[in-house]
Amino acid sequence: MYIILVYDIVMDKKGAKVSKNIFKICKKYLTHIQKSVFEGNLTELNCMKLRMELNEYIRNDKDSVLLFKSRDEKWLQKEFLGIVDDKTSNFF
Repeated sequence: MYIILVYDIVMDKKGAKVSKNIFKICKKYLTHIQKSVFEGNLTELNCMKLRMELNEYIRNDKDSVLLFKSRDEKWLQKEFLGIVDDKTSNFF
């Protein structure tokens, strides 16, 4: 399945450490697109692993992670506004 992951971490005392860990986990499974946005193809098993690892660090009362799922990337149309830094080209 094709995943777009976006996260938002509150930058308080522990926020920087949480953000660093979330970034590392996401980078392990997906391609970094910009700041807190990742995308890529994952199996159902790897998607479950990703969610489990993220749950260890996400503070449910402060932070959020959004996972957009699609059967295939071809069903999504991607459009860039402003600076175009299409890191997904490394994918193909």
